[in-house]
Amino acid sequence: MADPSSYRPKPGEIPDSPGVYRFRDEHRRVIYVGKAKSLRQRLANYFQDLAGLHPRTRSMVTTAASVEWTVVSTEVEALQLEYSWIKEYDPRFNVKYRDDKSYPYLAVTMNEEFPRVQVMRGHKKKGVRYFGPYAHAWAIRDTVDLLLRVFPVRTCSAGVFKNAARTGRPCLLGYIDKCSAPCVDRISAEDHRALAEEFSDFMAGRTGTHLRRLERRMTEAAEEMEYERAARLRDDIGALKKAMEKSAVVLADATDADLIAVAEDELEAAVQIFHVRGGRVRGQRGWVTDKVEEITTGALVEHALQQLYGEETGDAVPREVLVPALPDPVEPVQQWLTGRRGSGVSLRIPQRGDKRALMETVERNAQQALVLHKTKRASDLTTRSRALEEITDALELDSAPLRIECYDISHLQGDDVVASMVVFEDGLARKSEYRRFQIKSFAGQDDVRSMHEVITRRFRRYLAEKERTGEWTDGEEPGAEDPSAGLAEPPANTLTEDDGRPRRFAYPPQLVVVDGGAPQVAAARRALDELGIDDIAVCGLAKRLEEVWLPGETDPVVLPRTSEGLYLLQRVRDEAHRFAITYQRTKRAKRFRAGPLDDVPGLGETRKQALIKHFGSVKRLRSATIDQICEVPGIGRKTAETIVAALARAVPAAPAVNTATGEIMDDTGETMDDTGEIMDDMGEPGQATGSPGEPVTTGAPDERRGQER
Repeated sequence: MADPSSYRPKPGEIPDSPGVYRFRDEHRRVIYVGKAKSLRQRLANYFQDLAGLHPRTRSMVTTAASVEWTVVSTEVEALQLEYSWIKEYDPRFNVKYRDDKSYPYLAVTMNEEFPRVQVMRGHKKKGVRYFGPYAHAWAIRDTVDLLLRVFPVRTCSAGVFKNAARTGRPCLLGYIDKCSAPCVDRISAEDHRALAEEFSDFMAGRTGTHLRRLERRMTEAAEEMEYERAARLRDDIGALKKAMEKSAVVLADATDADLIAVAEDELEAAVQIFHVRGGRVRGQRGWVTDKVEEITTGALVEHALQQLYGEETGDAVPREVLVPALPDPVEPVQQWLTGRRGSGVSLRIPQRGDKRALMETVERNAQQALVLHKTKRASDLTTRSRALEEITDALELDSAPLRIECYDISHLQGDDVVASMVVFEDGLARKSEYRRFQIKSFAGQDDVRSMHEVITRRFRRYLAEKERTGEWTDGEEPGAEDPSAGLAEPPANTLTEDDGRPRRFAYPPQLVVVDGGAPQVAAARRALDELGIDDIAVCGLAKRLEEVWLPGETDPVVLPRTSEGLYLLQRVRDEAHRFAITYQRTKRAKRFRAGPLDDVPGLGETRKQALIKHFGSVKRLRSATIDQICEVPGIGRKTAETIVAALARAVPAAPAVNTATGEIMDDTGETMDDTGEIMDDMGEPGQATGSPGEPVTTGAPDERRGQER
C-alpha cells in the first residue's frame, strides 16, 4: 500500500487549466482516468487526509504510485480525451457500467448485396442499421416473425443462402412466403433492397405510410372482387398492428428521445435507459456501477452519456436526451453530443406532462434494478471475501490472494499437448488475461514436465517484462536475491506513452494453483525457484478427493466440503480445465482438417479458397497442370509449381465414410453416389452434406472423450 504523499506533485507543478489526469500503479498500469476544469483544484482533492476520502477513492490513491496529466484547450476536448483513454486503458477504478449480458439488437445488414435481418450483439458494424436494444432476443424474433408476412426480407445465413442458390431450391421460409427468396432469383437485388428499406422504415417508427398503403390496396382488391388477395392484405395489416402493439405509444408528438434515470446509494448506482423512437419505446437497457468516489448524480449522468454515445454518430444520437440531473458544467457535454449527432441535441430535465410521467417510470425501473442487484450482490461480495480469507488461513499466506492464476494441461493420449492459464482477480474471472500454451520442449504425455515448462515460460516472460520496463535496480539481474526491489523513479526513456495499457504476463499473482497433486505442485515450485522467485505461493487441487497440496508437504490440506475457499479453488480449477480442453479440441480439429495445401509455403487462406473455388476440390486440383493453376487470380507460375510439387508428395487420403448413412465422401467432404455425383441429404444431386475434411470416428462419443485429459 503506497502513501499518496510519496508521489504528490510539488506545489505549483500542476497547471490551473482544463485537462485529463491518470493515476498509475507500481507496474505503470493506468488505474484511474479523470478530467477537470482546473487540474490544480481537482488533483488537490486526492491528496488530503485519507480518513476524509471516500472508501473507494482511498483504495485508489493508496494503490497508485504516480499521477500525470495532459493539458487541453477546452472542456469538450477533455471530455473526448477522457472517454478515449478509458476505452484504451480500461482502468480498474473508473466508473464502469456492468451488466451480465450484451443487449441484443435487431440488425438489417444494408452493407450486403442482399440485406439480411438478424439478431446481433456486441460492437456495431459500419453499414448495418440497428434497432433496439431489446431486453430479450425472443422479443426480436417475435416481432420479426410478424413483420415477415408484409416484408419478406432474407433472414438466412450466408451458408444457407449459397446452398439454396447452388441447388436452385429456397429454404422453408421461401416456400411459406416469409422470404422473397432472392437466392433463387424470385426477386431482383434492387427490389429486395427496397423491401429491406421499407422494413427499416417501419422499425424506425414510420408506420402510418405502410398501413395506409396496405389499406388502400385492400380496398381496391375488394372492389375488384379479388377477395383472397384482400384477405391476405387484411391479415398483413393485422400483423403490422400487432407488431406495433408490442411497443405502446408513450409520447403523443412522435418524439425521438432517450430517457436516462439513476438510482443510487453511497457505494453503487443503477442506470436505466428507455429509447423512444417515433413516440414508442423501442428499447430498454440498464447498468449498475460502483462509485469510485463521492460523485454527484450529474457526474453519473455524464458517464452514462459517454457510455451510450461515445461510439455513436448521426441518428443514433436522438434530438432529445432527458436526464434526472444535468452535468456540471452542461455546455461541454451538450456540445459533444451535438458533434456526435451532427445537429442540435437538447439535454434537459423533464418538468411536466407525458415526458415527466415517463421519466418517473424509468426511475422506478432504476430503483428496482438497484434493489435486485444489491439482493444478488450482497451475498456475493460477502462470499468472495470469506473465500479469500479461508484460502489465506488454510495456506498460511501473508495476505489475501487478490490475484490467482491457475494452470492445467490437456491432451488426447499424448497428442496435441496444450496448457491453459486463467486469472481470477478479487474472486472474479478476468478473461482478458487468460493465456494458452503449446508444449514445445518435448513430445508425448508427461503432465509434470509440461507443467514445469509452462510455469517457466510464463514467469520468464514476467521477469523479462519487469526488466524491460526498468523495475530492476541498478546492477541487479532477474533471479537476484530481491527481485521485487525497484527504483523509486524508473530510468529515463524506459517508459513509453502506452505503458498504461494492460501488458501480457506483466503482473504477478499472489497464488499459483495447478490442476493436480504433489508431483505437479513440486514441478511448479521448482520452476519458480529456478527463476529466483520466492514471493509467490503455490498449491495444487487434486480432482479425486479435492485435496489441496502444498510444496514439500507429505499430507494435503483438506478444506471442509462446505468451505467457500474450496469452492473458489474448484471454480478456478474447473475454468482452467474448460479453457485448456477447448483449446486442445480446437487444435485437434484443425489437425484433422489439415490438407496438402497447408504445407505450401506462402499460400494463405484466401488463395487456398480461390484454388478450391476454381477447381471444385483438391482431387481436381491434383490433376491440374501448372498452366491451369496459373489461371487462378493471384497464383503465379512459381507458386503453381510449388503447389504441384506439394500435391505430388502428399498421399491421397482414403475415402471417408459418412457413418450415419454409409455413403462414401470425396476429399471435400461431399457425399457421392455410385457414379461419383455429389448427393444432398435427401439423396438427390446438389446439396453437400458433412463437414469438409471431417474425420471418420468410431465408438460412442463418451468413449472417445474418456481419453481426453
